[in-house]
Amino acid sequence: MSDTPVFPRAAVAAPNRHAARAGQAVLAEGGNAVEAMIAMAATIAVVYPHMNAIGGDGFWLVREPGGKVHAIEACGPAGRDATIRRYRDKGYETIPPRGPDAAVTVAGAIGGWTVAKALAAALGGKMPLSELLGDAIGHARNGYAVSPSEGRTVPFAEEALRQAPGFAETFMEEGGRPKAGSIRKMPALAATLDHLAAAGLDDFYRGDVGREIAADLARIGAPVTRADLEAFSARTVKPLSLGLPGATVYNFPPPTQGLASLMILGIFERLGVRDGESFEHVHGLVEATKRAFRVRDAVITDPAELDHDMASFLDPQRLDREAQAVSMSRAAQFPLAWGEGDTIWMGAIDAKGVAVSYIQSIYWEYGSGCVLPRTGIHWQNRGVSFSLDAKARNPLIPGRKPFHTLNPALAAFDDGRVMSYGSMGGDGQPQFQAAIFTRHARFGMGIAEAIDAPRWLLGKTWGDSATALKFENRADPDLIRAMERAGHAVVVVDAGYDDGFGHAGMLVRAPRDGSVAAAHDPRSDGGSEGL
Repeated sequence: MSDTPVFPRAAVAAPNRHAARAGQAVLAEGGNAVEAMIAMAATIAVVYPHMNAIGGDGFWLVREPGGKVHAIEACGPAGRDATIRRYRDKGYETIPPRGPDAAVTVAGAIGGWTVAKALAAALGGKMPLSELLGDAIGHARNGYAVSPSEGRTVPFAEEALRQAPGFAETFMEEGGRPKAGSIRKMPALAATLDHLAAAGLDDFYRGDVGREIAADLARIGAPVTRADLEAFSARTVKPLSLGLPGATVYNFPPPTQGLASLMILGIFERLGVRDGESFEHVHGLVEATKRAFRVRDAVITDPAELDHDMASFLDPQRLDREAQAVSMSRAAQFPLAWGEGDTIWMGAIDAKGVAVSYIQSIYWEYGSGCVLPRTGIHWQNRGVSFSLDAKARNPLIPGRKPFHTLNPALAAFDDGRVMSYGSMGGDGQPQFQAAIFTRHARFGMGIAEAIDAPRWLLGKTWGDSATALKFENRADPDLIRAMERAGHAVVVVDAGYDDGFGHAGMLVRAPRDGSVAAAHDPRSDGGSEGL
């Protein structure tokens, strides 16, 4: 990978070039980082439909130049018809991943844009919604080229996806998967975005668009109703934070796994690792991940149903105990339940120093697969993470929010640097965040190099019932052998750059001159743009 691009005043990073350019255009017109991110979120929802949509959820971290960090929670709850009894009566043991019964929850992303737009205005933003959504509307109306990422995607449960209402006619080409470079138009989605630009984003829930969404969801038999849409609003919450030597790191509270991301960094810091890309570096992060995920799986649920104070798990003494339980020579056993996710992470930092870390998702690739004909919106399947066991940690209950793998990250360093970073990748997100953060912040790697370097992923390999530690095939053979000697079950995938190892990005603003270094993942189709 080439050297990290550095922009004198402001920058954005995204996994798709169209989205990055939309953000750059807003910055060039005098918009702030939050406004740029709204434009990017809208554009990428059109041109990267396998990874996200306006029928999905989103989470924002926004840091003001003075240091205040805002967290916007834009995730919808289960619909009022989404009951365990409903699914049991249909003969389900688990919630199906595709089709109308997978469209379990309200889509929260647009609600998040609403709150973000108000925050942008409070920070001096003045750009009208029509300009922020204009690029997305143009791509949907006039057509865009199917991305290489979408072209190489092989969806899980593909046959069920093909059968989802509206999917084949919207995304398939002559009965087959879409080909990279082919032109796709989304006229119904263009009309929806155009209407929202004129009527306001709230119309998605309580206006004409909301009425059409509810009618289509009812027609296909999904359990989300108009009353569910009307009742939803995104909200601001208090972010989680962790003090590390020389920096404070921020992430998102439940229902996301942001706690795990911070715990990994807190535990790793206590292991005393001195060399990056060493056995100690990778082994230490993997073992910290195991400790953090055990806590995550035991405590994270709907914020209204929490039994613990999340800050207690970030207490220095608690992290000390977790670190003391790590062996730096042997791998701990770890029965980790695997969870895939298809998502986008994007970042922006403007000339005044406003920094944004944002993640938007429909969960699995193409979500439920259901495309609503009147609006052109395809709906998420985030509710798949609910359990049909009433005694489970995250049972399906109307109005309850599901567990989210999504978690955007920010860091503020004692020397004045500000970092926005993150990745897509389901259970891999905390692992990829930890890899790129420690490489850059602890071991001095350049941003682009930290993102480019070979990655690892703790999780189940497709078609295998056993948990494995997967590496891209560019990984150092000596490191692989050392991990195996320590007892890790290692699998080396047959790819040097694999989508399954996340699409990560990072931006860092220098305090001295305000320049922003920014890069996005070579595993994606994106990059960075700036002024």
